[in-house]
Amino acid sequence: MDVNVTYLTLGGFVELPKYRYVYFMVMFTVYILIMCGNITIVSLICKHETLHEPMYIFIAALLLNSALYSTVIYPKLFIDFLSEKQIISYSACFFQFFLYYTSWCSEFFLLSVMAYDRYVSICKPLQYLTIMRKTTVSVFLVLAWFLPACQISLALVLNANSKLCHFTIDGIFCDNSVYSLHCVRSRALAVYGIFLLVSSGILPVFFILFTYIRILLVCYGSSTEVRTKAAQTCLPHLLVLINFTCLCSYDVIIARLETNFTKTVRLIMSLQSVLYHPLFNPIIYGVKMKEISKHLKRLFCQHKSIKVIQKQQK
Repeated sequence: MDVNVTYLTLGGFVELPKYRYVYFMVMFTVYILIMCGNITIVSLICKHETLHEPMYIFIAALLLNSALYSTVIYPKLFIDFLSEKQIISYSACFFQFFLYYTSWCSEFFLLSVMAYDRYVSICKPLQYLTIMRKTTVSVFLVLAWFLPACQISLALVLNANSKLCHFTIDGIFCDNSVYSLHCVRSRALAVYGIFLLVSSGILPVFFILFTYIRILLVCYGSSTEVRTKAAQTCLPHLLVLINFTCLCSYDVIIARLETNFTKTVRLIMSLQSVLYHPLFNPIIYGVKMKEISKHLKRLFCQHKSIKVIQKQQK
């Protein structure tokens, strides 16, 4: 690590002086919606005992992860939108990198656990309570954040002695673009990056797809009730997986293939990853999961009823 480097410039913004307040208002509004959407559903899951099942607990963990993912990025963006210079210290940059990719890997781990939970529930219903005990669920939740944190920490250790020849990041936050700042690409870091991609991204995706294929095969010869249950609980997970995998593919293309996108395209893709995905999760689970949707409707109906009563009293 070059101790003489104090700050890095975030050079991925497009026409920021002209549109800084537009950027700020749009992103601030989206951040409030993301936090409200995710926290509302997590609160409902915590509050209602009928939702204290492994599937809903994993959904709550996934939504908390989305909230963390957003909080890692958004506050710094707000500062940059309103600042004359878009800079970040080297240590803060790698701390943001660490949290960003830890939540990234945690998302795949949680989606894998959710797929396994659905597989046991649909394909081995009589063994479900034995397999998915509270202890098992707790272990999965701890591993979902502990393992990714260890994996990303090792990547930072391998990166610690890399010298910098460039000080401008081609992005709006610290993602894989930081590797383009190095004078020489570390072979050990490149190999470990491939291992991390395979173990934390590709293998979980294949595991999830394999699991859902097994579920489909079981449902094909089952009753209509089983097929309906499978569709209601598995479809939201698949939609979230497809959405997240597509957005992560862009990150991999930037880092591994060194594709030269224009500044505008990079900005649009970066904004999609921080706008679309964290907002997508609570909408999908709030609309597609029957039990969560039912409690959301009750919540809003109660809110409307309270307003009506207050108006009558006035």
